[in-house]
Amino acid sequence: MAATDPRQIINDSAMTVRQWVVVVLMVLLNALDGFDVLSSAFAAPGISKEWGIPRSELGIVLSAELVGMGFGSLILGGVADRLGRKPAMLTCLVVMAIGMYMAHSAQAVTPLTIWRFITGLGIGGMLAATNAVVAETTSKASRSLAMALYVIGYPLGGVIGGFAAQGWLLVDYDWRAVFLFGAVVTAIMIPLVMLLVPETPAFFAARRPEGAVGKINKSLRALAKPEISELPPIPEQAAKPKVTDILSNSQLRPVTLLLAFGYMFHTLTFYYILKFAVQIVADAGFSQPEAASTLTYANIGGAVGGGLFGFLLKKWDIKGPTILMCVLGVCAVAWFGIGHEGLGAWRLAGFLTMFFLNAAIVGYYAAFARGFPAYARATGTGFALGVGRAGAAGSPILAGFLFTALGNEQLLTVSLIMCSGAILGACLLWLLPMRDGDDVVAGKA
Repeated sequence: MAATDPRQIINDSAMTVRQWVVVVLMVLLNALDGFDVLSSAFAAPGISKEWGIPRSELGIVLSAELVGMGFGSLILGGVADRLGRKPAMLTCLVVMAIGMYMAHSAQAVTPLTIWRFITGLGIGGMLAATNAVVAETTSKASRSLAMALYVIGYPLGGVIGGFAAQGWLLVDYDWRAVFLFGAVVTAIMIPLVMLLVPETPAFFAARRPEGAVGKINKSLRALAKPEISELPPIPEQAAKPKVTDILSNSQLRPVTLLLAFGYMFHTLTFYYILKFAVQIVADAGFSQPEAASTLTYANIGGAVGGGLFGFLLKKWDIKGPTILMCVLGVCAVAWFGIGHEGLGAWRLAGFLTMFFLNAAIVGYYAAFARGFPAYARATGTGFALGVGRAGAAGSPILAGFLFTALGNEQLLTVSLIMCSGAILGACLLWLLPMRDGDDVVAGKA
């Protein structure tokens, strides 16, 4: 066995079946996150009808898990860098399963809001951990494709959940069944992660716990990779890397802040459609299952757009194409805001908005994976996602307030105001310096 860096082994060698199995599981976990987040949107018309709440109050309910996701990304993202990606994912799955189950039995707005917030804590931490796992278990040549597949898992969960909701759960049962379905699927994922996902070699190489070489080799064997005899020594002149480098390091700080706030503004527009599309279409005179189908088509658009964009990123750089997707997404949201007579037009409008807006999300996630070093990747991603959730959480609250203040008939005006987020996000992305995070000198002030 030759002494070498396990991260270099992963980067330079061809992908194995086990690596793709891990990627597929991360895609499924992201799909689960997507469904869990959108479950409240599918349930929104039923909640509003049963309890008679206005859009402004409904916006608070819809934002609860997004607020939780912000805290979860910040808190549990750090846990993934301290204790490991796998323990963090398992913890998040337990939290999500409990939150979804308790939400289905809520009898009033306040307990439902609390349990949606708790569910969001798990989702936020899961996003930070799974993003790091995809980045650290894939080769450099396959990373952009794997990251694109991972990101489209989020709308894919919305598609699968949407078909389940509109064709079964909301037809044969009621809005509570949507949350119960999510709880059951979440619980099923726990043993799959325990059995099939090893801790990443990059985590052990960065943290260097006692017996690091043995732990790294166990992970490398699981991924069908050659083992190492020892880790490369840390250069004496180099400062010990710290996860706080994302804000204290002069090279990482601008990357962190521009990505975090750019993502925050983008999600303001992104979640306007995801959270209010069903309610808007239902209020236009369509049934709950018909209105839910609009969100299903929106998520199909997100999956298709994200997938195609991921393939393009294999040949293009991240920044320019992502900015273009943001601009086209703004145009699509404006067209959605014009309003439509037929259900087919509403579905097409939803498809186009998520096609472009989720393609931009793929660009952001690729920038997260590239911009942060391994020792702080989950923390950096978690920080960016956590700040970003401020935009996500504020989106349904702001939209609900605007509809209440301006009137539900002012759909175009509200939509144009909500478009401003993606425009600001594109401007910040334009300022982003593009470099590989692992090339950054640790601890540099």
